[in-house]
Amino acid sequence: MADDKPTLRARMRALRDEFAMTIGGVIAPPPALLDRLVPGVIVSSYIPIGSEADPTAIAFAARERGCTIVLPHVTSRESPVRFFAWNPDQPLIDGPLGLRQPSTDAPEMDPQIVLTPLLAFDATLNRLGQGAGHYDRVFERLPDAWRIGIAWSVQQVEALATDPWDIPLHGIVTETATFGAAAA
Repeated sequence: MADDKPTLRARMRALRDEFAMTIGGVIAPPPALLDRLVPGVIVSSYIPIGSEADPTAIAFAARERGCTIVLPHVTSRESPVRFFAWNPDQPLIDGPLGLRQPSTDAPEMDPQIVLTPLLAFDATLNRLGQGAGHYDRVFERLPDAWRIGIAWSVQQVEALATDPWDIPLHGIVTETATFGAAAA
């Protein structure tokens, strides 16, 4: 029998933690993603928490190519995600759930490319998140945004059970491979 979502989250978090302790590093941007990083595009990145795969190399490549970087900002587990412009010389503030996030003094912007952390993914580009539904609501609100999961290769599972509100990703980038549109 397949794990229920809470059990799978715990198992994948432990696996991710173990992998990140031995491998670590950042996820490099693949060519298909670099092709989309053109001046004026708004890219949402994130500051990794714990053993989350690190998208810093992708965010810096986006900045070098003239993209605007935004980071997620939340006020509670239930609140919607808002995105605020950020550059590396601006300090981040502590947010709920262990987040490091930009101040709301920065311009608020909707991203065209959303780099998203996850706990697990499958070959059909489904993702398992932390369970608060933050990114599911972002994807619903921004249906035209290019959704790219950032993960370690050990986070791939054979298949994920999905709920009606789950929106698949367009692509996934790991330290060893790319999937979906990120590989095209």
